[in-house]
Amino acid sequence: MINYKDRIVSDHQVMLGKPVIKGTRITVELILRKLSEGAVIADLLAMYPHLQETDILAALTYASDILANEEVIMLKAA
Repeated sequence: MINYKDRIVSDHQVMLGKPVIKGTRITVELILRKLSEGAVIADLLAMYPHLQETDILAALTYASDILANEEVIMLKAA
């Protein structure tokens, strides 16, 4: 399993604190959006040559961990 903490960082001075690939301004959101639009890892590596496959996998791991730990609050219907 990928340890995303080595590759994903958040800094309020970079992209307003959104999680990015360390040393870049490429957000996890951008990677997920491109993949959801049909891009594959090879496409992302061609578009962003300074990325590594491990960076993309780290973004996916980060996103899945965030969702797995998401807290859902149920509100009563009015």
